[in-house]
Amino acid sequence: MDVRPQLYVGGEWLTSGSGGEFKTTDPATGEVLGVVPEAGRAEVDTAVEAARAALDDPAWRDMPPSDRAKLLWRIAELIDEYADELAEMETRDQGQLIGVARGINVPGTAEQFRYFAGWVTKIEGTTAPLSIPGTFHYTLREPVGVCALITPWNFPLMIAAFKLAPALACGNSVIIKPAEQTPLTTYRLAQICEQAGVPAGVVNFLTGGPEVGRMLTNHPGVDKVSFTGSTSVGREIIAASAGNLKRVTLELGGKAPSIVTYDADIDAAVGGNLVGSFFNSGQVCAAYSRLYVDRRRVDEFVTKVSAGVGEMRLGPGIEPESTLGPVVSEHELQRIDGLVRNAVTDGAEVVTGGGRAGGALSGGNFFEPTVLTNVTHGMEIATKEIFGPVMPVIAYDDPEELASHANDTEYGLAASVWTKDLATAHRMAAQIKAGSVYVNLPPILDPAAAWGGYKASGWGKEMGHYAIDAYTQVKAVWVGV
Repeated sequence: MDVRPQLYVGGEWLTSGSGGEFKTTDPATGEVLGVVPEAGRAEVDTAVEAARAALDDPAWRDMPPSDRAKLLWRIAELIDEYADELAEMETRDQGQLIGVARGINVPGTAEQFRYFAGWVTKIEGTTAPLSIPGTFHYTLREPVGVCALITPWNFPLMIAAFKLAPALACGNSVIIKPAEQTPLTTYRLAQICEQAGVPAGVVNFLTGGPEVGRMLTNHPGVDKVSFTGSTSVGREIIAASAGNLKRVTLELGGKAPSIVTYDADIDAAVGGNLVGSFFNSGQVCAAYSRLYVDRRRVDEFVTKVSAGVGEMRLGPGIEPESTLGPVVSEHELQRIDGLVRNAVTDGAEVVTGGGRAGGALSGGNFFEPTVLTNVTHGMEIATKEIFGPVMPVIAYDDPEELASHANDTEYGLAASVWTKDLATAHRMAAQIKAGSVYVNLPPILDPAAAWGGYKASGWGKEMGHYAIDAYTQVKAVWVGV
């Protein structure tokens, strides 16, 4: 694969950027997949100017809602048409399993555009019965304006759709900046938008590292930033938004607790937590990365979950036989390895896995699927986001302490509870401070369901009607009658 992405600004494709260029590689092999232009200040400024001009272009501003809905639907159709190409590109660039790319990622991306195509004709204002005589009051929902969409490397295509589909549905213009590790499928998505007939300047595409993101978040011509990534960068974006009081949506880090009660169906809990902890090699913001298991069931749980891990086949995501792929970069591999080594130093025990894969996989970013026991609640491995294929198991004695342990973290993105007792399920769901609580389920998403975190896991919600709120602003109109 030799892909030569270009920047897309104001309807024009640019072969180079003033910031230079960088390479994107296959995390399974280290193979260079493409040389990518790095946007500089000139391209950022031009993209913002183009996006702002597009807001006043009658081709976009005055497009009938039904036509805008058809445009989003057309994007979805083109994603379906190029599904095989997109899936392979996502797997090569990010490392995820080809089955995940084909069966979940690409179809889920198309579904985002279909779902929000349905919203376009239903973005409504309201009237209010005022107590002031001789007045009529109504509201309009209008686009926020120029939106910078900054996406992460774990699900680059689908998360771009989380942001782009509602932004376009609401009539905004956008600048998409994917993570520098995984730019390729977002580049193809920009091409698809052009092919679908999105007017020039409405969708702009820039590639580059953190500095490009900073230029966008600090730019006075950007009205909104939607970011998915680390909490530390999220804090930087909040500070940068103060200049022109940008609106900000943030989906940040997580440290999801998974609680397995004494009465849980252990086999279901094992299967669900294997998915919840190891899906996409653990590179999921909602990954179940601290498991609280009733001490009376912990040996059974660990035995069965370790057997499940033993059946995983670690290998390149492009190979259909693989059931666990690489992590995205050498940097992430070393960070995960350091967390596991520190856990062992702190007293944790490695049941299976525990280090970098060797042999034929030594040239890639492969970390063995790892189960840790003898983990205590205060250890670093139980408090810090891992973002890798590691499952720390914490035995608990007192169920009354579970909610306080689950909430004893700066994060609050997701959590899960495994129980047969309905009262326990609802009580724990109410007590846990997280944006999503899954009962007897691994973490799943749907375009109609709100997604976003509490505390340091983010600001605002994506998907569902909450995304319409995020990408519109309300104007009140008063009329003397």
